[in-house]
Amino acid sequence: MADYLARDDAPLSSEDWEKIDKLVVESARRRLVGRRFIGITGPLGAGATVVPKPSMGGFKEGEIAVKKRENITIPMIQKDFKLHWRDIESAKVYGIPLELGPAAGAAAYCAMQEDNMVFNGMEGYEGLLNAEGRTTAEVKDWQVTGNAFQNVVAGTEKLMSGGFYGPYAMVVSPSLYAKMHRVYEGTGVLEIAMVKELMTEGVFQSPAIEGDQAIIVATGKQNMDLVVGEDLTTAYLGAEDMDHPFRVFETVVLRIKRPGAICTFE
Repeated sequence: MADYLARDDAPLSSEDWEKIDKLVVESARRRLVGRRFIGITGPLGAGATVVPKPSMGGFKEGEIAVKKRENITIPMIQKDFKLHWRDIESAKVYGIPLELGPAAGAAAYCAMQEDNMVFNGMEGYEGLLNAEGRTTAEVKDWQVTGNAFQNVVAGTEKLMSGGFYGPYAMVVSPSLYAKMHRVYEGTGVLEIAMVKELMTEGVFQSPAIEGDQAIIVATGKQNMDLVVGEDLTTAYLGAEDMDHPFRVFETVVLRIKRPGAICTFE
C-alpha cells in the first residue's frame, strides 16, 4: 500500500483495513449515479494532478479528431472520520466488531460530492446541468400523465437532429422520478417503463438534482468521461488526543468533450 496513506502507523490489523476498504467501496457504489452511465478513464494514480480536456469535432463531416485541448486540474473530494481508541481496544481485547459506521458515512459523503460535481459542477468546473453549449428543452408539467414521455421523445429528437445518437441515459430529480410511476392512460403500463424503452442506458434519480430538472445524455467516451486519479481510498492521519482520525478521499474530474450530447430540461 502507498506510503502516503500511512496505514502502517494506524493501530489496525490488515483484516481491519480490508473491512474498511470493502465498506468504503460498497457504501459509495450504492450511491454513485454518474458512474453508472459515464465511462471511466483511469485510475491514473495519486500523482496525476492535471489532465488534458479535449474538444471533439468532425462528426458530421471530415475526420473525427480532437480539435482543441486545455489542461484541467483533477480536484480532490474528501471527508474525514474518527475511530475512538476505546472502540479499537475493545475490538482487540474482547473481539467486539470494530464500529466502522463513520467510515461508511465518510464514503457516502464523498459519493454525494462526486455526483454533485458531475451534475452541478463546482468552482472552475462545469457539470452536466450547466455545461456551456448543451442542448436545452422546456420541461412540461409531469403531474400530467404522458408529459414525461413526451419530454423524453422531444429531447431525444433534439439530440438526434444535432448528430448525437444513442444509446441514451436519463437522470432526474427524485420528485420527477416519482411522477413517472403512473399508469400511462389507456395502456396499463407505467410511464417510466415506456421511458426506459428509449433510455436504454438507464433511468436514474439523484438527490444532487433538485426541483423539476432532468437530463438526457448521449453516452460514450467520445462525448464525456470521468477521469479518476486516485479512486476512493482511506488514509490514516495520525493519532489526535488518543483517538484516530482517517480520511476517505478520491481525485476525479468530469470531462465534457461534446456538450451538445447533453439535453437538460429546464
